[in-house]
Amino acid sequence: MAHDDPSRCSSRDDDTVVTPLAPPPGRAVPRDLDDTVVRPRGARPGGGQPGTAPARPARRRHGVRVGAAVHWLDRPVLVGRRPAAPRVVRGAEPLLVAVPSAGGEVSASHVSFDQQGDVVVVTDLRSTNGTVVVLPGRVPVRLRQGESVVALAGTIVDIGDGVLLEVLPPQRIPLQEDPLP
Repeated sequence: MAHDDPSRCSSRDDDTVVTPLAPPPGRAVPRDLDDTVVRPRGARPGGGQPGTAPARPARRRHGVRVGAAVHWLDRPVLVGRRPAAPRVVRGAEPLLVAVPSAGGEVSASHVSFDQQGDVVVVTDLRSTNGTVVVLPGRVPVRLRQGESVVALAGTIVDIGDGVLLEVLPPQRIPLQEDPLP
């Protein structure tokens, strides 16, 4: 129910009106219909003070070892001879990591690593010579062009020409808002 009289509104931005859900006579309101939470402007979940950031858990990010370098999966990582970002990027801009390929076995954009929640997804980017994934304690699997697989820490990804990539266990990555120790 909206107010037609602007003098009755506390602010032009406060245009949401919450009314109790009226159940049918003799019945209770189903719990799944009564789940909207409305807080006054500036209120924080958990009762924090307005203007202060709510406490967030530390982000734990897996890493990918490429040679001697480690790249944390705070954004997708694309590995190849001359990697290029896709024309349409959804989400964070990927980190492009170039690797040597003397024999030309590594495709320009060969494989991608992306952390989705708590897991790492390895995707063959339609490479010419394929991608071999060795999960810890498992038989090596050759991915088909465009195929993806969930990788565990300790997984080795072989993209050819002796280039081996390793999925590292998650580490706490400080958020930009975290004060430095």
